[in-house]
Amino acid sequence: MLLFVAAALCAPLLANPKAIGAQELARRLEPPSGAHLLGLDDLGRDVLTRLLFGARASLLAAVLVVAVSAGLGALVGALAGFSGRLADELLMRLADILLAFPGVLLAVAIVAALGPGLRHAILALCVIGWVGYARLVRGEVLRIRELEFVQAARATGAPTARILVRHVLPQTLGPLIVHASIGMAGVILAEASLSFLGLGIQPPSPSWGSMLRDSVKYLAFAPHLALAPGAAVAAVVVGFNFLGDGLRDLLDPRAAR
Repeated sequence: MLLFVAAALCAPLLANPKAIGAQELARRLEPPSGAHLLGLDDLGRDVLTRLLFGARASLLAAVLVVAVSAGLGALVGALAGFSGRLADELLMRLADILLAFPGVLLAVAIVAALGPGLRHAILALCVIGWVGYARLVRGEVLRIRELEFVQAARATGAPTARILVRHVLPQTLGPLIVHASIGMAGVILAEASLSFLGLGIQPPSPSWGSMLRDSVKYLAFAPHLALAPGAAVAAVVVGFNFLGDGLRDLLDPRAAR
């Protein structure tokens, strides 16, 4: 994961930014070589350069979607779990309505209505992404609010908002961080799926999903076009899931014992 983040942030240093759109049509579909480590695509563009700059788009989408979704979901979940039955019912029924729709199909519908593009793809993923965080935080808040230190804070006359911010929400950070780590993998996969369908990043800007889409018709005689972005998506998704598992073991006191 550090390698992925470093490659995304240092893409202008690791690759030639001018080569993103540079075309060598006479050498199109050229396999990997010393001059082009991952070969050239159907328009003669360097695959490695496009792969590195596609990582920037994936990282940007993942960070923005997870930050917004986790923040909004934590707020909604905390209010639902701590504010009483009426607020809990209203907020959780809204979450249930969103959960009734398949996530990717709902994101496709939102982007199709707003128009293709990375901004609209990020917005669509945020609309459906906060629900999981809200349900997680709500469950944790329902458990934590009955513990002794929260009851002691109530007995001293501390305001409800102070109890929630100072005593309850910090106790939810462990599960929230684990869920956010695994959520990064889901966002990267969803963004690649939207770009593969032509609803995400638009040409000529590179993205892993659009690179996979463009490689489909050349699989028989130029498989390197699909192998590079496909392997990148698989490695990053698996890596974030392993990272989430490791963080769960690290932050779980029972696992430490």
